[in-house]
Amino acid sequence: MMRITDVVKHLLIINVLVFFVTLLVWGDPAPELMGTLLSGSGEFADWERYRFALFFPTSPYFQPYQLVSHMFMHADIRHLLLNMLGLYMFGSALETFWGARRFLFYYLFAGFGGMILYLLVKYLEISSGNADEQLMKYYLQNVPMLGASGAIFGLMVGYGMLFPDNVISLLFPPISLKAKYFVLIFAGLELVFGLGIVNLSSGVAHFAHLGGALFGFLLILYWQKFGTRL
Repeated sequence: MMRITDVVKHLLIINVLVFFVTLLVWGDPAPELMGTLLSGSGEFADWERYRFALFFPTSPYFQPYQLVSHMFMHADIRHLLLNMLGLYMFGSALETFWGARRFLFYYLFAGFGGMILYLLVKYLEISSGNADEQLMKYYLQNVPMLGASGAIFGLMVGYGMLFPDNVISLLFPPISLKAKYFVLIFAGLELVFGLGIVNLSSGVAHFAHLGGALFGFLLILYWQKFGTRL
């Protein structure tokens, strides 16, 4: 068992606290409100805790603070546990290798990278089509995105690049893979799902995952070539 490093520990605490505090204070939107909210005709306060998720900038529900707050929000306990497991598995090794400041910069850089690619793809979806699809465009603007998954995928890529031959053992499915193969398989699956080649899940921001992985990959390449003052 690897010890939990300082920045990873604080990120774990922040994510867990944000999840439970927002759930207890605001709660989730009532199911009967969802149709109204997604049409854009509801009130911002009716989104309850999802007001801290990220809405597309042209949505009436968008607020600037969501650019940061969405990275510390999670939809449910399963979403939270999976991301926190990834943060512990990959983050502690990277923080030990890089140090606290460099690791935190990388984590946030990957998280914002995931957001940037997600917003870019969402913009392309909204701007395509014709006037008959205005209702769908409005719907796309008002579906929020939340979670630390972009940053976590960045950590996964960083781990695969720095420790490519370390073996990662999964409980489900019960297999063991070298980190470099683990990263390639997961990135490939996200691309397949994101492009809609295979649609096995809904409500997952696949391009946010890919954005975190891509920005993390590019940042490590930059550091390897030019170094860093962090």
